[in-house]
Amino acid sequence: MPQWDPTAYLAFSGERSRPFLDLIARVPGDPATIVDLGCGPGHLMPVLRARWAGARICGVDSSSEMVDRADRENNDPLVTYVQGDIASWIPDAAVDLLVSNAAFQWVPDQLDVIPRLRQHVASGGTLAFQAPNNSDAPSHTLLAELASDPRFRRHTEGVASARGVDARTYLDLLADPDWSLDVWTTTYLHVLAGEDAVFRWISGTGARPYLQALPDDLRPVFEADYRAALCETYPRSEHGTVLPFERVFVVATREPGSVDRP
Repeated sequence: MPQWDPTAYLAFSGERSRPFLDLIARVPGDPATIVDLGCGPGHLMPVLRARWAGARICGVDSSSEMVDRADRENNDPLVTYVQGDIASWIPDAAVDLLVSNAAFQWVPDQLDVIPRLRQHVASGGTLAFQAPNNSDAPSHTLLAELASDPRFRRHTEGVASARGVDARTYLDLLADPDWSLDVWTTTYLHVLAGEDAVFRWISGTGARPYLQALPDDLRPVFEADYRAALCETYPRSEHGTVLPFERVFVVATREPGSVDRP
């Protein structure tokens, strides 16, 4: 399990937060209980609070580093944080809103986990999430190619990587007459400032497990090769470096009075 760095993750907090804003804008109702699955360092809790002022919110994340930072910076008495694995986490009671921002792609068996989590949504409640679907983007294919290089393969073989799922797969997975579904995709064109912008972006997320798997003497070599490949593929212009990024959004709302079928 990689150790996540909240500071590195938040380097592009504005760009990373935008999809969450677009997601919750489509969530109906006024949930009294909310669980944020994969809450990270808690930077999006004010967004939830601004939308639902009286809700009790619980943030769940597998990273102790993320949960520790979220706890330290939390000053909202209606917000709590717990460390937990999305793949096995179960709430104590039905939840009005289960929301997740860019986390399910890290769950290897997400197509089994998501329907299980949906069972814990209250009548009239919502499961809402967004997840990247960019594993075929150059940033990721270059990473995989470099990780398979004989110089690094012994250390990077078997490292967990993010797994994208297309919108139709989520739609087919969750289609049910007792649920209304809103599924869509958006490709953001993030304009990133500074040198090595794409490397700085992905080193806080998708590349981090690979970088941590490498010994100290090989990591700088890997980083240098990866930086060079990214700079060639994503050239910097006068207005910044453009990073296309596709994300899939799902808002599934349970019909009032419905119950799960066995």
